[in-house]
Amino acid sequence: MRKPLIAGNWKMNLLYSKVPEYLQTLSREINAKSHLKRDQVDVLLAVPAPFLGIAREYGEKNGILIASQTVHEKADGAFTGELSIPMLKDLGIRWTLIGHSERRQYYNETDAAVALKTKACLDHGINAIVCVGETRAEREGNQTETVLKRQLEAVLQQTGKADNFVIAYEPVWAIGTGLTASDEQAQAAHAFIRTVLRQKLGGAADGMRILYGGSVKSSNIKGLMQQPDVDGALVGGASLDPVEFARIVDCQ
Repeated sequence: MRKPLIAGNWKMNLLYSKVPEYLQTLSREINAKSHLKRDQVDVLLAVPAPFLGIAREYGEKNGILIASQTVHEKADGAFTGELSIPMLKDLGIRWTLIGHSERRQYYNETDAAVALKTKACLDHGINAIVCVGETRAEREGNQTETVLKRQLEAVLQQTGKADNFVIAYEPVWAIGTGLTASDEQAQAAHAFIRTVLRQKLGGAADGMRILYGGSVKSSNIKGLMQQPDVDGALVGGASLDPVEFARIVDCQ
């Protein structure tokens, strides 16, 4: 049985001064749901780099995992503005997003770059949430499976073993648009992803978590989580409100 993971991605939002209040509110809202057993679901927030230290401090107290939104594959060097794995580990951070569609779109992160970052994280004890997904043009051109296979195989060729990382399927056409893949569309993509993983990793693929990300809200999470290959969610805008994010955690 795969343990659900509900991850929020703040992107470039909120303020440092608001982090303690947010995490206290989120924890209070989750704890108020008496039927929700905290050991049955992992809750994670990917926060802007300046917030990592204080978010870890307050998150750790409340059983909430904290992740960076990106990381560099090199341990150090002349890479202005980047975050290294040793920096994250020194802060007590053990999770990161890799290859989010906005990183691919706006910062030209290639499949090869995503693969190198994933390998570096796995080699040095950082849990990677690796994002994959197709654009609207690619979906309308019946290229969804081709794109997902290409993105996944780039990563799998670098890792080359049964590594336990997380995949986040984020249909680019459903991010920030208000559109959401139907439950059936999400399941089809997740099932295909697991098939590709199984071809490389064998039975280990059955234990890997695959998250859905694309305009997830409390109003649509339940149907998504009823799908056999959907193991959680990567939540964008709805994660900025701790009350709404707690509802999403509760509905998983």
